[in-house]
Amino acid sequence: MKSLIMIMLAFVLFLSGCAPTFNKEEEIVQDTDEAQEETAIIPRYKISDSYYRTILPFKPGEARGLVVRNLRTRLDIDEFETGLMRIAQESFPSDRYLYQEGQRIPKSSIEKWLERKQTPAQLTQNKMKQADNIGLNPAFEYDPNSEVSYEEQMAQSPIYFAHMLEHNYLIKNKDDKVALGGIVLGIALNSVQYYNLPDNQGGYPRETKIETEVLVREGKKIAEEVLARVREINELNEVPIVIALFEQEAVSSIAPGNFVAKTGVIEKGNKINKWEDVNEEYHFFPSSAATNEYREDAMMFQNFKDDIDEFFPNYTGVIGRGFYKNEELYQLTIEIPMQFYGKAEIIGFTQYITGEIMEHFPNYFSMQVYISSESGPESIIVRDAGQEEPFVHIYN
Repeated sequence: MKSLIMIMLAFVLFLSGCAPTFNKEEEIVQDTDEAQEETAIIPRYKISDSYYRTILPFKPGEARGLVVRNLRTRLDIDEFETGLMRIAQESFPSDRYLYQEGQRIPKSSIEKWLERKQTPAQLTQNKMKQADNIGLNPAFEYDPNSEVSYEEQMAQSPIYFAHMLEHNYLIKNKDDKVALGGIVLGIALNSVQYYNLPDNQGGYPRETKIETEVLVREGKKIAEEVLARVREINELNEVPIVIALFEQEAVSSIAPGNFVAKTGVIEKGNKINKWEDVNEEYHFFPSSAATNEYREDAMMFQNFKDDIDEFFPNYTGVIGRGFYKNEELYQLTIEIPMQFYGKAEIIGFTQYITGEIMEHFPNYFSMQVYISSESGPESIIVRDAGQEEPFVHIYN
């Protein structure tokens, strides 16, 4: 009996020695912009290669909260932030760099840059100094004596620059310390100008579409000035900088905006030499736009939907959102709301949907399927690109 206990104890010790140690973090030293050193923690576990590990303790960004105020929809907010990380991967890969929210550009500076430029008369009226006249949106001063209407005057000077987001990417140096390795700046631009007419002209809200070509041209000018100002900030005058332009969608849009252009600037560089187009877009299924642009994908989704229609009459609809890069489907997210009457029905339906995914959709793009009821989430199906069988989870 004693020998059996000893064997079991040895076996337990062997297993414990082989078990992964997810609960241990790596402690490092981080250089700060005050020429001081701070102790920080790097979590060992990373969800996937699509995400960065984040320095702990977490430090909120300098401009925290501005994105919610300046971008109009939750869809745009999410895509602006996660899309910026996706662009960062090309210059600062997540297997070498760590992520930290922007710490270098003050919130007050960003707020001033987002303002309109002031005319000489407005400076006098507002008792402002020329040194504080640093808004990067065009000046606007309504001339009631002009033959040009208020709307036309406003359309000639729209607010292009909606928001700016800073991401910091840290890297270990030879001394095993973590320091700033580069920054990524996202410049969000308005695709629609919203404004109110003066009271003597009705005072009601109006909107004007800003063409993408115009938006990109003006966004590049704004980026040039942003770069010049950022290089004047301590610690940012010698680091690589990536700048990306994001076209924000209209308030009424059911799809998020997308990045349209990007550029990289080497150490000490203060001029942008070349821009690269970013070919990304979202399409909803079913929709006429998706059918016109990507007919095969639209038919693939429709066949999937038709099969569900045939066997499950109590579902309320299937909605898909496809993310395209360089005109290729990169990710498809599907939401299926249902009326369920028991756990067995949820399990059966989820198993059926999993089989339909494997039958209808090739695995060269990633997929997420969210099944829900009036009670909330019921199950989730996830398949990464290249994966044969999806991961399935049914909520208790």
